[in-house]
Amino acid sequence: MASAHEPHRVSAAAFIRGFANWRLQSARKPVVVTHHGKDAHVLISLDDYRRLGPPAAGGGSTTDRLQQSLAPLVESLRDAIIMIDREWRIAAINPAACDMVETVCADLVGQPLSRALPSIEGSLLAHYVVRLLDHRERFSGEVPDLLRPRQWTRLDLVPLPVGGAIVLRDITAAIDASRSLDACRVLLGAIERDGSIGHARLSVREAIEDSNATLTAMVGVDRAAITRVRFSALLPLSHRAAFGEALETVFRTGRVMCIASQLVTRDGGAIDVRLSIAELRGRYASDGALVLVTRLSA
Repeated sequence: MASAHEPHRVSAAAFIRGFANWRLQSARKPVVVTHHGKDAHVLISLDDYRRLGPPAAGGGSTTDRLQQSLAPLVESLRDAIIMIDREWRIAAINPAACDMVETVCADLVGQPLSRALPSIEGSLLAHYVVRLLDHRERFSGEVPDLLRPRQWTRLDLVPLPVGGAIVLRDITAAIDASRSLDACRVLLGAIERDGSIGHARLSVREAIEDSNATLTAMVGVDRAAITRVRFSALLPLSHRAAFGEALETVFRTGRVMCIASQLVTRDGGAIDVRLSIAELRGRYASDGALVLVTRLSA
């Protein structure tokens, strides 16, 4: 007796004569149509067919469709990609790379790698390319002056069946920003070492978020006492409007403002100071302002 899980088998002639019946039978289990005693076709329900995962429009295997998708993906990447063969010839190059080397893509394919990267000849980078092609060794690093002076490039070498890929990204802006941040740290360190200049970091609403010991010594309080206090509260009433206008100008224009003012001390006195105000600008919006406080000689 046939198992309940075995498909129905029917000859092609019987299938044609009783199609309506076999169509109903296929809703419960597959119907195998034989030709000269050999299995030839299978009739299954639509739900079963969908569970099998029919091929997408255009046919081809999943691997073939994946390979066909890689080229458009590489073309659309913002990173520059140069693919080279084992003879150091450019096998393919994406538009981002052509823009970076300022050459038409069609003029580079088939040309030596040095046509796109002239500085590679005799450089340390050439050693890594040799390792890539001969030993499939990856490399990642930051390289200066690869395409033009004072430019920093993030470089990744990736082994491929054709040879290898060179992935490039211009990181000059990030390097410059890091250098500026380091310079700011050094400058603040020098100010702290000098000991005569106070400073405070303000929020966009003028609240003091941080201050140094020199400023708190001028006022005669500890840091906790003025944290989250509006900076203008440290000034005499007659100087608050001028400070507010200067701070508004800084936020509106980005200019650095410098004004003469006074600080009110804990004992009720006032000392003459010069306030230098600069905006702390984040990536997308203002992060507040930095105020330098320099005591003026009596």
